[in-house]
Amino acid sequence: MSVFEALANDLQRLGAATRRRRLMPRTGTDFSSNDYLALARDAALTAAVGEAVARGVPAGSGGSRLLRGNHPEHEALEAEAARFFGAESALWFATGYTANSAIVSTLPQRGDLIVYDELIHASVHEGLRLTRAETAPARHNNVEAFADIIAAWRGRGGKGRVWIAVESLYSMDGDRAPLADLAALADTHDGVLIIDEAHATGVFGAGGRGLAAALEGRDNVITLHTCGKALGCEGALVCAPAVVNDFLVNRGRGFIFSTAPSPLMAAAVRAALRIIETADDRRAKLAALIAHAERVLGPHGALISGSQVMPVILGDDARTMCAAEGVQAAGFDVRGIRPPTVPAGTSRLRISLTLNATQDDVSALAAVLEEVLA
Repeated sequence: MSVFEALANDLQRLGAATRRRRLMPRTGTDFSSNDYLALARDAALTAAVGEAVARGVPAGSGGSRLLRGNHPEHEALEAEAARFFGAESALWFATGYTANSAIVSTLPQRGDLIVYDELIHASVHEGLRLTRAETAPARHNNVEAFADIIAAWRGRGGKGRVWIAVESLYSMDGDRAPLADLAALADTHDGVLIIDEAHATGVFGAGGRGLAAALEGRDNVITLHTCGKALGCEGALVCAPAVVNDFLVNRGRGFIFSTAPSPLMAAAVRAALRIIETADDRRAKLAALIAHAERVLGPHGALISGSQVMPVILGDDARTMCAAEGVQAAGFDVRGIRPPTVPAGTSRLRISLTLNATQDDVSALAAVLEEVLA
């Protein structure tokens, strides 16, 4: 066997199961990105970067934040983000994946318990793989299941801290977590609630502050606000008590050993925060787009989630990818999502609604779906 034959064989198995992935160019009307408010190409963000370049901000950081990579733009963003979201502190990571992994792998300690929603992001699972704490999945959005797991763990003698990890808006189903009830559960057990706001930041809450805005600033709540979705930029902000982010700076390997993000991108994220705070018009336009999509896509199997994520669950992998190809051929960028990204038997077309599309585009997509899924 050649050195890479095993890898080639695994790829062949993925292909046979209709699960082999490949990179695709951007073509067709956008129904697959997370650029919900159409900020990625907004002139204001381009201008913010240009202004930063003009005053000498470098493109690269030159190293990790703990070496020479720390720049005043990073610190300015973190201070502004903490004020914006209402947290004691904010810490900027290069990606949401790294941030989620660092939170879960670093903060819970040996003897603790992490109870996580079974549909939580893969980045959290990466942290779970590295943690020293005990871990347990709970049924999706089922507060009673979370409570039962905690009670059973205590009954077995568990004496450490309880950590509850959820998304506020789930990326593949578009539904919302019962945050108030989960926060109450965390209070009852002297636990910590970790909330991934990735798909809610910018879109929901006063000034786009997310679905967990009412919980920000509490001493037992940690939120993650990614910057690469509705904010149209890159990176992720961990908003938490100052001691939490200080601990991540000292113990979080994903932060310590990563080259710091571009200071130019920090300037762009600051601009994006200012835009979303006053972007009620964009949010209203997106809400109208969602309402229209529910009317015209719902009859063709789209899940009415009340959010900008509207999956059409087809179940079979091959059928899903065939449908995706048909929709793409008609000029609409809709992607097929298969296991392990989603549970087995729930392969789907993930329709993502953004301001890069119009109501007329949604209506045209509905007509194509009717034909493709017939």
